[in-house]
Amino acid sequence: MSKEISLATVQQHNKANDLWMVIDNKVYDVTKFRDEHPGGADALIDVAGRDATKDFNDVGHSAEAREMLKKYFVGNLAASDIKKKPTPVSDNDASNAIANTQPAASPKQCCILH
Repeated sequence: MSKEISLATVQQHNKANDLWMVIDNKVYDVTKFRDEHPGGADALIDVAGRDATKDFNDVGHSAEAREMLKKYFVGNLAASDIKKKPTPVSDNDASNAIANTQPAASPKQCCILH
């Protein structure tokens, strides 16, 4: 079973000589990889101590790069720090929500007032 690591702990490892990051809710210590990184050490230092998932994906890392991450894995991000994705709303749910927020129609007058 993998160790759970809080985001607060990851944030403490934010220096060139102590460099952790989160990618896809997994925590990696890439300190020893810093000088070998093809994109340069600064690219890693810029994301040290935080969730680097978007940065990692935006660069378009290869399957080989993803495989290399495995040797730097130190644990999983704590469940309490994992951002929940919004639940998609179906068309019916959206229609019902709109209908429930509109005021009720006033009754129609069907007779002649005296």
